Formats: sequence, structure tokens, C-alpha cells
Amino acid sequence: MVKSAIARVCLAVTMAIGVVASVNASHSWGGYHWARTSNPLTLNLGNNLTGVWPTHLTTAKIDWDNNDPYNTMNLSIVAGSSNRNCRPKSGRIEVCNAAYGFNGWLGVAQIWITDSVHITQGTTKLNDSYFKSAPYNTTAWRNLVTCQEIGHTFGLDHQDENFDNANLDTCMDYTSDPESNQHPNSHDYAELHDIYAHADTYTTSSSATLPAAMPPAMGQLDFDTPAQWGRLVATSRSGRQQVYELDFGRGNKVVTHVFLADPDADAR
Repeated sequence: MVKSAIARVCLAVTMAIGVVASVNASHSWGGYHWARTSNPLTLNLGNNLTGVWPTHLTTAKIDWDNNDPYNTMNLSIVAGSSNRNCRPKSGRIEVCNAAYGFNGWLGVAQIWITDSVHITQGTTKLNDSYFKSAPYNTTAWRNLVTCQEIGHTFGLDHQDENFDNANLDTCMDYTSDPESNQHPNSHDYAELHDIYAHADTYTTSSSATLPAAMPPAMGQLDFDTPAQWGRLVATSRSGRQQVYELDFGRGNKVVTHVFLADPDADAR
């Protein structure tokens, strides 16, 4: 009888641990983060957007900054320094849109890494070739993809990559119905808080204080197509999410997160 009681207690503890593990599950993207010496992380978002897109960038800025209860981010939208090619600039994120063609992707997030984990610059590209027509020409789809790709440039991965699962009410969740997945949720804010809980000895969110220069080739290449993204290192079960790495050695690399369009959707 004592053994039975002990067994029940052990089972209850095991179940409780399982619930806590589920709640605290990490969705950091490879440990990547911007180096900084204190919080909040001060970071500029370069606005290279046209048409309706600036409104969605403003929404994403409010989501990731103003609405975060942990105050992890201090974001500013500034004039872009790029164009449709979305050339990166040290210490900031460039956000761009253009008709990049029916090449399979809705959005692409790219980050430049030094010291194996520290982000030094990033870009977000939004593909008007798909967003100009059904099913993607909606506020919900634009908010979801903008929010998610910018979230990747902070060092966040997805919470769920199964398009058939119920929505988690976060833009970091893949879905075929984005209505309730347009903004971050509490788990995203908690994960960012965890990612940036430590302090670094230098900052990469300012071009004036970057560590040793990256290999020149990292800033000279265009990164518009899979042929320029390097090695495919991850694909989601649905095939709608891919990660590529172009490794320059000594902890320097460019990492590309790709949000693919539904191949069965008529977006032409």
C-alpha cells in the first residue's frame, strides 16, 4: 500500500515535470542573438518598404517592443539604407519588399553571424509576387510573415511547424489560417527574455562597435536565391520551412530562414 502511494506520488511528480518542460520549451534559433552589454537591446529597423508594407512594419515594431512585458527590445524604425536587393548594413536590420518572382518563398530572414552566435546584421525580405494576389493579399498574411521574419532576425525560431495543428496565437507558428497568428504571444516574449538574459562584453547593434571585421566576401555577395544560401541544414516536416547556412569559417556565417508559399495555392 505504501509502495502504491509512492508510485502515485512519483507519477504525479513526473507529470508535473512534463507540464513544466512543455511550458518552458525553447524556441531559440540556434542560440543566435545580438551582442550587447546591457538591456534593453537597442536596434534599428531600416524601412525600405513601399505600398502598404510600412503599416505592417509599424505593427511588428509595436508588437516586439511596446507590447513586450519584459522590455527586452528598444526598436526604432529608421530610413532604409538599401533597395530591392536588401543589402545589409552593420548593426541593424533592413526590411524590404519587391516582386522577387514566383520562386517559392513568401518571406526570407537572413542574419550575419560572428563568434558562432552573435548577430551583426540582418535582413527581412517580403515577396510581392505572392502578396499581390490571393490567398496572400490580406492584412493577416502580411502581419504574420512580417512579424515572423523580423522575429527570426532577433534569434527566435518557430513554436510549431505543423500547418495542420491548431493555431497557437503567435506569428511564430506556421498556419494556413493566419487570422489569430498575426502577433507574438507571451511565450515569444518569455523566450526573448531568456535569450537576452545575459550580458556580453561588446555590442553588435551598432556599426561603430563591431568586433573584428567579417571576411569581406560576407558583405560582397548577393543572397537572393537558394544557389547563394549555402548548405540546406533543416527542413520542416511540411517542407514549408527551410534553413540554409553559408559558412565562411572561424565562426563566421550567413544563415537564411525561408518561409515557403503553399505549392497548392493559386497565388499567380
